[in-house]
Amino acid sequence: MAKYELPKLPYAYDAFEPFIDARTMEIHHSKHHATYVAKLNEALLKEPSVAEKPLEELLSNLSLVPESIRKAIQNHGGGHFNHSMFWKIMGPVGSVSKEPSSSLGDAIKSTFGDFGKFKETFSNSAATLFGSGWTWLIKDQSGKLKVITTQNQDAPLSQGLKPIMGLDIWEHAYYLKYQNRRMEYIEAWWNVVNWAEAEKNFGA
Repeated sequence: MAKYELPKLPYAYDAFEPFIDARTMEIHHSKHHATYVAKLNEALLKEPSVAEKPLEELLSNLSLVPESIRKAIQNHGGGHFNHSMFWKIMGPVGSVSKEPSSSLGDAIKSTFGDFGKFKETFSNSAATLFGSGWTWLIKDQSGKLKVITTQNQDAPLSQGLKPIMGLDIWEHAYYLKYQNRRMEYIEAWWNVVNWAEAEKNFGA
């Protein structure tokens, strides 16, 4: 029996139209994410000694994962973890606020000066990331907010960092609608950020 399963989405594939198209969402979730789940389960079957450990624990301690499956856990385990968060930190058009409030909003203003500067920093980081990967708002070990990028499906947990929200910059996340216009995808994505969920991650 598979240990991990593809999570069901709490919205329809067309929930983000016109900013993220339904066909992209369907392929992204039902094909790409599903493959990460399948490959993760496949790797864990080879090493029963770590199969029962939580994925977060494995990603946070990759050096303790048997070398035979370490890269698979990093890539496919990271892909499953990253995407599972990605689906949650987006909300259907019309259901989300334009910017965070409460403690996360205060922390962003304290760290970056104001929300506009944070948004610019995050967007520029995503736009200039070379190749495929993610841009993240994370909380470091001291509790300070930072914007970072990770390559491929590397998860911030592997650097000892707590992810608050992340943006998928792999081409499969946007190419059907935006082709090579990555910045247009980034700008559109801000319209569907679920700040209430990001607030939960910040406070957890």
